[in-house]
Amino acid sequence: MEAAELKRIVAEKAVNTFVKDGMNVGLGTGSTAYFAIKRIGQLVAEGYDLTCVATSVQSENLAKECGIKVVDLDQVDSLDVTIDGADEVDPKMQLIKGLGGALLREKIVAAATIREVIIADESKLVEKLGTKAPLPVEVLRFGHEHTRYALKRQGCEPTLRMRDGEPFVTDGGNYIYDCRFPGIDNPFFLESRIDVIPGVVENGLFLNTAYDVLISRQDGTVERMSGQTD
Repeated sequence: MEAAELKRIVAEKAVNTFVKDGMNVGLGTGSTAYFAIKRIGQLVAEGYDLTCVATSVQSENLAKECGIKVVDLDQVDSLDVTIDGADEVDPKMQLIKGLGGALLREKIVAAATIREVIIADESKLVEKLGTKAPLPVEVLRFGHEHTRYALKRQGCEPTLRMRDGEPFVTDGGNYIYDCRFPGIDNPFFLESRIDVIPGVVENGLFLNTAYDVLISRQDGTVERMSGQTD
């Protein structure tokens, strides 16, 4: 089955399962979240009254094209559910996110969400974080080479993310270093080490964030991982 079809299947399953009329909904960013936003747009067209918060300018623009009402996060007390993708998912539902460039807003939105639902295809499953994807770290532009040096001392090879020959700039006006580790043995310890580096804005370790993880398999089925009870 094609990758795009796997993403569509899991995204639509998540929306159909978790999004109810009258909810405040967080809209993720990335190629899988794209299909979730499209499905949410269909629900709005069918008459659902949803108030949504986007994790990126890209997702906000798509949502508006789909007729979805998008507001600033501070206009809602909380979000009932956020549906977002991930770059890696380990067996304990710990995540690496941020290859789409929206990790800062994604983490802020996740913190304001009652039920964070992660959608991914089975290629994103790993036994240990950092074995497939690099860890994105958003940094201030000022002194970013010094921040890079401090990141490298954590045991990784940081590479400044580029786009069209220029450094990629996030919606917040920052740079991203993609930090390649040979596997992350203790993600909680690493998160604390990265967060205290001057110049670091946010990192792509999303730990104890996911309420549910939905994984699409090559046979078209969707597996649900959950660390919570309803």
